[in-house]
Amino acid sequence: MQAWIPSLMRAVGGVCLVAALAGQAPPAAAQGGPIIEAIRARGALVCGTNTNLAGFAQPDNRGVWHGFEVDYCKAIAAAVLGDANKVRFVATTAETGFQALRAGSVDVLARNTTWTLSRDSDLAVDFAGINLYDGQGFMVRAGFPARTARDLNEAKICVQPGTTTERNLVDWAASQRLIFTTVTVDRPDEVAAAFNTRRCDAYTTDISGLAAIRAALPRPREVVILPDVITKEPLGLAVRHGDQNFTDLVRWIHFGLVGAEELGISAASVQQSLASDVRPEVQRMLGRTGDFGRMFGLENGWLVNVLRAVGNYGEVFERNLAPIGLQRGPNELWTNGGLQYSPPFR
Repeated sequence: MQAWIPSLMRAVGGVCLVAALAGQAPPAAAQGGPIIEAIRARGALVCGTNTNLAGFAQPDNRGVWHGFEVDYCKAIAAAVLGDANKVRFVATTAETGFQALRAGSVDVLARNTTWTLSRDSDLAVDFAGINLYDGQGFMVRAGFPARTARDLNEAKICVQPGTTTERNLVDWAASQRLIFTTVTVDRPDEVAAAFNTRRCDAYTTDISGLAAIRAALPRPREVVILPDVITKEPLGLAVRHGDQNFTDLVRWIHFGLVGAEELGISAASVQQSLASDVRPEVQRMLGRTGDFGRMFGLENGWLVNVLRAVGNYGEVFERNLAPIGLQRGPNELWTNGGLQYSPPFR
């Protein structure tokens, strides 16, 4: 034994140090936390999502849910239960979503939720990464005399109550010395009626939400999204405080989707990559080497199940958000000049 080892053993408790130096296995991996175990016992993930927002969360005429946030819920179910279809979707509003999450009525909130300081600290929730970089904007009827947001002085502006959007509108208008009348609209699918009855001249929410609402209108070409973006809106999935293991898992599901796109692994190619790709990071991501699944209390091939079910981040985006006219923009991979970036799987 080298001379420096005894002093280190005395300092930090020699048994653990000697085991590490001798190359022995680390302590047993953590078991699934309480939320994962509750999902397993129930046999389904309960996901709080939007009531009816095209491209994000919307049931079809058979009651089957589709959308960007829906795919994230399916990805969690695939990771925990091995079956992306074992999800129960609960439609929530901006006001009821956090209540349902805190009460334990839903396991995760996936409804275009902005990560803010007050929500992170006061609402007893954690945000598990940013799955969509967005910003708040405005849309108007094509005939309304407004080319920029500053032309909305004295306009009637519809907004969802209880949202960061409502607070942002007040702050922005004050900074621009504009006067407006607020008209509250609880559900995005009620915006069409508000426009048709001229209850409001403009509607404000995140650009992604504007694109979704416009795509669902009977005559989308008669609605214009103004060029102004007045805020930063980092959107992500929210989970309850107190179960760090589940928070970590949801975060790394997102990173897995992004990392798979960067490495060229898709829903169609994941099986081939699992069998033949010799790149060390791919082997770790797909569970051929390492013990990264057991760190969450899962099988090591959890990400294989996710990618088989929903594909990589680019596939999720193109399938759901491209059809409503949303461009990748800042949600491109960092290698393409965007902000989507996965820490390394190691």
